[in-house]
Amino acid sequence: MSVKEKERTVALHKASVGDKLGYIRRNWQLYVIFLLPAFLLVIIFKYIPMGGVLIAFEDYNVIEGVLGSPWVGLEYFRRFLSSPDFMSYLLNTLKLSAYNLLWSFPIPIILALLLNRIHRTGVKKNIQLLIYAPNFISVIVLCGMVRMFLSPVGPINQVLGIDTNWMTMPSAFRTIYIASGIWQGAGWASIMYTAALSNASKDLEEAAIVDGANILQQIWYVELPAIKNIIVIQFILQAGNIMSIGFEKAYALQTDMNLPASEILSTYVYRIGLLQGDYGYSTAVGLFNSVINVILLVAVNWVVAKLNDGEGL
Repeated sequence: MSVKEKERTVALHKASVGDKLGYIRRNWQLYVIFLLPAFLLVIIFKYIPMGGVLIAFEDYNVIEGVLGSPWVGLEYFRRFLSSPDFMSYLLNTLKLSAYNLLWSFPIPIILALLLNRIHRTGVKKNIQLLIYAPNFISVIVLCGMVRMFLSPVGPINQVLGIDTNWMTMPSAFRTIYIASGIWQGAGWASIMYTAALSNASKDLEEAAIVDGANILQQIWYVELPAIKNIIVIQFILQAGNIMSIGFEKAYALQTDMNLPASEILSTYVYRIGLLQGDYGYSTAVGLFNSVINVILLVAVNWVVAKLNDGEGL
């Protein structure tokens, strides 16, 4: 592109931006009307509740409220970090999250790549229907199904010819949690990868076939680059939430016998805060969990940016 063409392109871009800004200035009332409800909802339900974080530093009393409760500083954090159960709950949370990320993250990508190899539309739609359907089962119903299937008289034991109560085994809890999650959510999570693959260059794929590339080479050099950005973004989001493992499912699959593996920070916060009424201490534990999440999110984003030749996301 010549210098004059570049200058013309820049001038057109500036003119376009100027026209858009002028339109916004002339019709600012419309933007206010449309944006104000969303803005108020975010302020009311997202930012105002952040004041509740102060409970983590107070001997909170429901009657006196947040502003009237006595200040205790970092007492609850010291109490939690010095607790003999601290490392157990932290490791349970990290292990469950890390193993879940390790096993469940690649499955939707593999499903999308496999679906992309199916060229018969009818067959592809039927398979998609089957793998998407479990996503619409509620977590509590899913946990009920898992408990029923893995009960001593359930179908799993009848097929294996054994009499084992899997839900009482701490060593089996993580496998049950992760496997049921993959069955429920992998198909639905593959939708965005399938959509991205539909935009992959057909010319590159045909060229790879003509050059004699096998299926694995086509996937590696043509299809994976087409969904690389989505993979990176999803990995950052999931890795950043590694400490925010789902409370509902962990609690619903929890039994008195599998507590050594199933008691994680979120279920501990629920038990201490809502069941025992120790609001300040439970808020401190939840805040600790959130801070670790933020640190992990920033760290993962930094690592991915470095691997991406310094290009941030």
